[in-house]
Amino acid sequence: MYSRDALSALWPLSGLPSQALDWIDLTGQDPVSPSSFAVGTAAQASIAAAALAACELGHERGAPRQRVAVDMAHAAAECTGWFTLDGHEPDLWDPLAGLYRCADGYVRVHTNFRHHRDGALRLLDLDPATATRANAEQALLGWNALDFEQAAADHALVATALRSFAEWDATPQGQALAAQSLMTITRIGDAPPRSLPALAADGLPLAGLRVLDLTRILAGPVGGRAMASFGADLMLANSPSLPNIAAIAETSRGKRSAHIDLRTEIGREALWRLVEDAHVFSQGYRPGGLAALGFSPEALAARRPGIVAVSLTAYGPQGPWADRRGFDSLVQTAMGFNHAEGEAAGDGKPRALPMQILDQASGFLMAFGAAAALWRQQREGGSWHVQVSLAQTGHWLRGLGRIEDGLRAGRPDLSPWLADEISGFGQLRAVRPSAQLARTPAGYSRPSVPPGTDAPYW
Repeated sequence: MYSRDALSALWPLSGLPSQALDWIDLTGQDPVSPSSFAVGTAAQASIAAAALAACELGHERGAPRQRVAVDMAHAAAECTGWFTLDGHEPDLWDPLAGLYRCADGYVRVHTNFRHHRDGALRLLDLDPATATRANAEQALLGWNALDFEQAAADHALVATALRSFAEWDATPQGQALAAQSLMTITRIGDAPPRSLPALAADGLPLAGLRVLDLTRILAGPVGGRAMASFGADLMLANSPSLPNIAAIAETSRGKRSAHIDLRTEIGREALWRLVEDAHVFSQGYRPGGLAALGFSPEALAARRPGIVAVSLTAYGPQGPWADRRGFDSLVQTAMGFNHAEGEAAGDGKPRALPMQILDQASGFLMAFGAAAALWRQQREGGSWHVQVSLAQTGHWLRGLGRIEDGLRAGRPDLSPWLADEISGFGQLRAVRPSAQLARTPAGYSRPSVPPGTDAPYW
């Protein structure tokens, strides 16, 4: 499937005018990265959808329409998430993370957070203080893959068994996922159309809109960064007690960054104060986590009628895995992508996709959905809930078809699209936004800063 076809199939999910598609220019074709899947198409189509929806909202606010151009190679480069700090590329993976052989197959274990790492090791009867990868490899040989997957889920840990597509399709979650659309935009309350700040002739399409970003790993931060690149005022709200990953330096471009402890009354009051003036509330915590603290989409709509809530999950809102934690690498493994890439390579050795495209595309789909819901709020009123999941994005990627000999493609040269900037983490080099807006170029008005740099006020 070509990117224009993929974008045209995505667009009706938004409810936005079809004539907006006349303003998009897409160049390039797969393969742009070594994969048998259309990762370039997924990157380009999701980024184009986010940018075009933002511009359509800008048009609704009184600005003329403008052309949007996205080159596939640049889009794929942006979706690598590559960056350096002070000339060094951070190691983004814990040494124990990865794929392990079991008694009857393979399992992937995610250990980038200390509590997940220690929990997995204890499940294997290993001492977290002294265990090595070799110890974990030996211990997992005594487990069946599905048994370890279930035991990890029972202990709120993150691990998935390697499946083929056929095996995934036979699971209740695979069947539930196949019945769902890629994303949903649902009206969850009544409200009059909300007056938006005036948009200057040279203003970016989301200028003046306030977005609360309560996301941490990786898709949600990418979605917030995308909205920031289109002009939104982003407030990243982090818990002071929860760890982050090194990628926060790259995904925090364009954002303010505040600490808010929702375990305290003071923290909850601070968040409600921000909600009062927010247009979008984006969150990617475990299913039900924020709702338990009083910040469900329905509670947000009751307190701030007209708000757009955006929710990210791993496996979608329906099915027996709806409440499971998950990350891109695990979803790839569970759904069949790692198995399929191994088959395409001819050696049968499971291999990951060349980028975390489920995260990246899901993030841009979150930005797409948020802009579309804001547009509908202007036209119809109401409060809205946008739902995106890594697994739904995976199901969509699979539907884009396979790329013959795609694994022979070289890794992209990122150098044409890299930019340097001063950040609160050090000298940051990263990929510029791939969405080119003809009249108001996309970019970041704020440098990336560490959590807690800013006060929790607009």
